[in-house]
Amino acid sequence: MLSEETLLLQHRLRTDTDVVQLAQDLLGCGLCTHIGGIRTTGIITETEAYRAPEDRASHAYGNRRTRRTEVMFAAGGHAYIYLCYGIHHLFNVVTGPEGMAHAVLVRAVWPVEGLETMLQRRRMTRWRPGLTTGPGVLSQALGLTTALNGQPLFEADGPVWLTPRTFTISRAIIQSSPRIGVDYAGECAAWPWRFFIPFAEMPALTGEGRDTRTAVSS
Repeated sequence: MLSEETLLLQHRLRTDTDVVQLAQDLLGCGLCTHIGGIRTTGIITETEAYRAPEDRASHAYGNRRTRRTEVMFAAGGHAYIYLCYGIHHLFNVVTGPEGMAHAVLVRAVWPVEGLETMLQRRRMTRWRPGLTTGPGVLSQALGLTTALNGQPLFEADGPVWLTPRTFTISRAIIQSSPRIGVDYAGECAAWPWRFFIPFAEMPALTGEGRDTRTAVSS
């Protein structure tokens, strides 16, 4: 059974039409996977908002419906995972009512569970921020691929799901900038719809006190 906080997050993703605010509110939420019998979890630390139909950076600009973008028109709370440059699997959270085609790209997570597995998947021997910083590498670390495109994110025993934030984040900590890699989008490229929490803030926010990850190796 889903907790009250999880149900509230699910409801907001299905009904809230403000994808820019949702991109900020997803910071601090958990992104969890259960792939091949192994669970991994990261706390979302960086996002970007994409808002069809007027956003030229959105795959659904002009409400364009294709085989790839069809999942974006589903009700919020589904995974939109697409392949970039033929190698990177990029994970997005669909938001808003059915037919709205809003999405939040998750660009980075802070590892909290399954670190050894993340290191193995990334062929790394020691933790550093680059392990899960960047949308392609975080998907690799968590085992996310396009095979999970369209997956509901609040399904019992599902392979990928979201959990609500369990700590308070001051608005002053959240930083913003234009989105990355969308120079083709004209005036939309300048919209400050990338949001992130600096990794240096995460140990204190999560109650860890100090970062011990650099001592971990496979």
